[in-house]
Amino acid sequence: MIRSSVYIALTVAAALGFAACQRTDDPASTETNPVTPPQSGTGTATAGLRTETILTGYEIIWGMDFLPSGELLFAEKRGRMYRRLGQTIAELTGLPTDINTSGQGGLLDLRVHPNYASNGWIYASYAATVPGTSNTALKLIRFKLNGNALTDVQPIFQAAATNQWKGHYGSRIVFDQAGLLYLSVGEGGPSSYGGANSPNKNAQNVQTEWGKVHRMTDAGAVPADNPVLPGNSAPTTIYSYGHRNPQGLALNPTTGAIWETEHSAKGGDEVNIIQKGKNYGWPLVSYGVNYDGTTISATPTMAGVENPVYTWTPSIGPCGLTFVNSPMFKAWSGNLLAGGLALTYLSRLELDGNTVVREEKLLQGNRVRNVKQAPDGSIYVSVEGPGRIIRLTME
Repeated sequence: MIRSSVYIALTVAAALGFAACQRTDDPASTETNPVTPPQSGTGTATAGLRTETILTGYEIIWGMDFLPSGELLFAEKRGRMYRRLGQTIAELTGLPTDINTSGQGGLLDLRVHPNYASNGWIYASYAATVPGTSNTALKLIRFKLNGNALTDVQPIFQAAATNQWKGHYGSRIVFDQAGLLYLSVGEGGPSSYGGANSPNKNAQNVQTEWGKVHRMTDAGAVPADNPVLPGNSAPTTIYSYGHRNPQGLALNPTTGAIWETEHSAKGGDEVNIIQKGKNYGWPLVSYGVNYDGTTISATPTMAGVENPVYTWTPSIGPCGLTFVNSPMFKAWSGNLLAGGLALTYLSRLELDGNTVVREEKLLQGNRVRNVKQAPDGSIYVSVEGPGRIIRLTME
């Protein structure tokens, strides 16, 4: 696939000298690039949209999911987890003691097994302190609940303890239609800088777990049909590579494909369809430029690199991703909802097959950390400042 379109606009803007911005994936960051945003929709598909804040007063709510009973599970970045039934909210005990909340770390995603009713498994990812090193790892655990306590906690995956700057963990969890688990992991490493001379090429190194989308069984084993990547002699959990900071991961319920969103640097945030063994380019090519305005690549294309389905310039800071197939939202059927941290809105992307044809901005002015479709067909949106969850319904 060929990378094209918005790169020309980015190159011209960089030449004019943008003011440097903070990292769009940092909780305090803003995006200041004056590039014209993507075309927005007319808003007619949101007629009858209602919003209701169902809980508030929390820290950053990163992960959330639902039990078959309809109970909401949600987790704060600072390392706390809760369950909500009706108006009752209970904090859960028994979380791992090695959760590291420095920088962009902490307790990250949360996912209930699709066969929870029969096996009781719940999954969580987090940044982990590793004894004997000042670096951090990225862990995936599974556990069960006994009342309000975690039990049977099992580590099933760990990215090596080499994250020096406590950033770019990525970290979303999703299951496919065959019951296999996908975990997105950011580039980690010593820094984040794009280009052929980048000091951090974790995303291109298929010997490390960082900068990848991993595919595994629900117990963490390597599926026999995972790709054998260049330089490897056997399959690993690595399913795709070349990812910078993938904080959105979702199953397309119609096609079965796994879709992903990730932060680029300054401009060029991406929507991708994850394919077996494919390279998504970071840090070698990008539609964006570095935070200091320097060029990442002469062109956004490279042989052997997959093109994004869609890009955002200025950077939206995408976080959280879900497809809509709820009868409550008939006008949104097949749409993709993506959270925006830097540009503070919920992005509704209308699709024609695998092509994004229109974007509409919802909940503007809110830093959106996550978005999920609930069992009752409503949509739950986690926003920040303070941490709260907004429930969307449609008349």
